[in-house]
Amino acid sequence: MYTYCIGKFWSGCASQVKRGLEILGIGIVDIDSRDCMMLRAEQTPDKAYLEKQGEDYNLVDWYLDVLRKYKDKLLRITRYVVADAWFSKAKFVGEACLLGFHVISRLRDDAALWYAHDGVRTGKRGRPRIKGEKIDFEKLDLQRCEILDIEGGRAYSVKTCSKAMKRNIKVVVHYPESGGHKVYFSTDLEMSAKDITEYYRTRFQIEFCFRDSKQFTGLNDCQARDLRKLDFAFNASLASVNAAKVMRQRYYPSLSIGLLKAYLSNIYMLKRIFSKSGLKPNRTFNAKLIKELFGIVAEAA
Repeated sequence: MYTYCIGKFWSGCASQVKRGLEILGIGIVDIDSRDCMMLRAEQTPDKAYLEKQGEDYNLVDWYLDVLRKYKDKLLRITRYVVADAWFSKAKFVGEACLLGFHVISRLRDDAALWYAHDGVRTGKRGRPRIKGEKIDFEKLDLQRCEILDIEGGRAYSVKTCSKAMKRNIKVVVHYPESGGHKVYFSTDLEMSAKDITEYYRTRFQIEFCFRDSKQFTGLNDCQARDLRKLDFAFNASLASVNAAKVMRQRYYPSLSIGLLKAYLSNIYMLKRIFSKSGLKPNRTFNAKLIKELFGIVAEAA
């Protein structure tokens, strides 16, 4: 029997293409608490599915279709879409902006950028100038840049014109102490440079949701082959992590997700033992003992 959309996908952990299944995760990140709650998981289609949609249809179009599908729900929460460097493509950025979103992502280190034109007309005939001089990342024009106070190196912010995206964007160029540079950007020209870096850095919080789902709620354990069953399993696993985070924040703030799972498993097992044995323990006498037992087992786990 055929497993839906099984194919070859890039594995970040293995740093190579591997055969299997891939999902797209949509999460909401709280910038202040730096925590992520997963909203939805969509299974990534394989090459055969994309080819059936048309000659010009590719993975970027599929990602945009997913964004359109959940546009109304997402816009009620936020206007900012934070994605990794793969999504810094003209087609994705342009269509996302038409849907009402602003995109925050990272550009290639050798991205072709020009300083945004200040709008002053030269008085000469012909088309008005739309961009200034080309940016040399080794020799930034500091008079055009805003200097940022950032840890671990130097950073500058400037409004630019992107050749690839054919639009003006606001970029933050970060020069880490280890050398080289990284270029972050936002399509919101009025967004502060500090927010651009903070928003992009919190993007990694979604990876912790995937990690916890794999380790504690069985994201990799489903053996189904049908699309609907796989979809249910993926989203049930991620929703379980969301529920665990809410429970931990409300009742057990000192526990990790792993310890919380062990704690709840111990409670369930003990209740099941009492239920099957027919015993009714004196809760007044045994409350302290039971709490200590749960705590010892959870710590050992």
